Amino acid sequence: MKKIDGKEKSLSDLLSYKKYTIHYYQREYRWGKKQIEELVEDLTGEFLDYYETGHTLDMVNTYGHYFLGSIVVSSSDSQNAIIDGQQRLTSLTLLLIYLNNLQKHREDKVPIDHLIFSQVHGKKSFNIDVETRNACLDALYTEKQFNIEGQPESVKAISERYNEIPTIFPEAIKNDALPFFIDWLIYNVDLVQILAYTEQDAHKIFVSMNDRGLSLTPTEMLKGFLLSQIQSDTIREQANSVWKQKILELNQIDKEEDGNFFRNWLRAQYAETIRETKAGAEKEDWDIIGKPFHKWVRDNAKNIGLERSLDYSRFVTEYFPKFADVYKQLKKYSVQFDADYECLFFNANNNFTLQYQVILSAINPMDNDATIKQKIQIVSRYLDQYIARRAFNFKTLDYSAMKNPMFKLSKKIRQKSVPELKTILQNELNAMEFTLEGIDRFYLNQYTARYMLHILARVTYFIEKGSGGLTKFEDYVDRKISNPFDIEHIWANRYERFKQDFPLEEDFQKVRSKFGDLLLLPQDVNRSFGDKEYKEKLPVYLRENLLAQSLNEICYINNPKFKTFIENENLPFSPMPEFIRSNIDERQKLYKEICKRIWNRNLD
Repeated sequence: MKKIDGKEKSLSDLLSYKKYTIHYYQREYRWGKKQIEELVEDLTGEFLDYYETGHTLDMVNTYGHYFLGSIVVSSSDSQNAIIDGQQRLTSLTLLLIYLNNLQKHREDKVPIDHLIFSQVHGKKSFNIDVETRNACLDALYTEKQFNIEGQPESVKAISERYNEIPTIFPEAIKNDALPFFIDWLIYNVDLVQILAYTEQDAHKIFVSMNDRGLSLTPTEMLKGFLLSQIQSDTIREQANSVWKQKILELNQIDKEEDGNFFRNWLRAQYAETIRETKAGAEKEDWDIIGKPFHKWVRDNAKNIGLERSLDYSRFVTEYFPKFADVYKQLKKYSVQFDADYECLFFNANNNFTLQYQVILSAINPMDNDATIKQKIQIVSRYLDQYIARRAFNFKTLDYSAMKNPMFKLSKKIRQKSVPELKTILQNELNAMEFTLEGIDRFYLNQYTARYMLHILARVTYFIEKGSGGLTKFEDYVDRKISNPFDIEHIWANRYERFKQDFPLEEDFQKVRSKFGDLLLLPQDVNRSFGDKEYKEKLPVYLRENLLAQSLNEICYINNPKFKTFIENENLPFSPMPEFIRSNIDERQKLYKEICKRIWNRNLD
């Protein structure tokens, strides 16, 4: 092996005007939501340990550094190829693109374009240069839509991970703290670059670093601790069999689902404290469980009722399998629509992953199956209404902003009876600052776009189901089918047609983006006639879903089930031969009434 160089480098050093290739046999980008979530949470959490309101930007130089591991690079033939570390560097590039878009129109913008791409003779190329990814990265950088249909798995993963970053990135850093975070990220986040001068040597280094035995996972270390406290050999062997079976079942959901389960279970049932949302605050139960949960259990054994051998055997053979089975049920119906658990599916579709922790907190180890089902339904319905109220009032539902209130709620409902659970959650809804009256002002923008498809799908599904039609909510929100549904503006994006009513195009766009001007249509239909005038669209709407059909007067002829549904629900449906500004307002009022029927329900 020739000489190798190992040197600590900041993110700026690694990416500034640099070019990296990834060999064809290593080009898969495989990070999932969990990995991007952990990366963003680790980085933002570390930053908040140092940042305080009132700091000046030059003080970032005094903030601590964060070590993000090592990467292995082969440098030969004037090319740098990433042998190990592409998952992190690709993910960091996605984060940089997001931050660049977030600060795009700010006066205190921190220059980071050169860490994302470089431009020579007018030609832009990304610093991690893989041809199949470039179109996707360019769309993300320029904030344009990108169709992932037919794209390689890596490109799909890149698009999906990028779209998850806004839901993870803390609100607390999006305003005054943003330039401080960007500056800290590019200068105080370090990696060790191990540079080899032949590809063969780089691979030798990679194997040497990764082939010295596998580290035990937190799940395996937790198992070792728990089983070591059981005195009877026979009971310990029984406990080991139970453990192996349940871990196998969890890992059939996903290879890392065992760790996700333990974090959710321990936080739901046992955590008493959580880190305050301010700079310099110490990590508490909830935060520590998020990483080395085995260590937290060992350090807090007495606090969670583990003192005698009997306690440990019961924990492994009774409590663990009970909650693992509930968790499997939650995960199953979050991706598989079932009418009995529909709100689980709805919340998952809104990417509200905190629902698992909140629901598990309500479960008592002594609950029977019927009680567990009832509790799942009550809590998931509450969360569905909670999410809707916040979305309609433009209030964030990002993970970072929701984890503290959801933890506090988890403690309130921990192991409560069904009557207690209903009372607590109904009181929570009654005390909410936000109501469905926010629908009057609801419109499509960068924030609401992530919820609008879901909301329109719920509205469409509700009226079709109520009218006795064949309908599936999941079909409206499935982005992986060959012809997914898109949000349709009833008014075409043709300002020249509306100039007489709108002296300013900005005012036209605001009205056009109102809730009442929106529908769902199959992608091919939406794109083929989206620019046509309303009178040309109206006959086409009659062939689509019931919400679209309801604009056409023919929909009200020989449709007794629909008319009965309208009367029973007292909904102000009416055909609209023309569609002017007043019709948008009228339609908005209709949508509001439908949403009240959907999201103003009893928790039973």
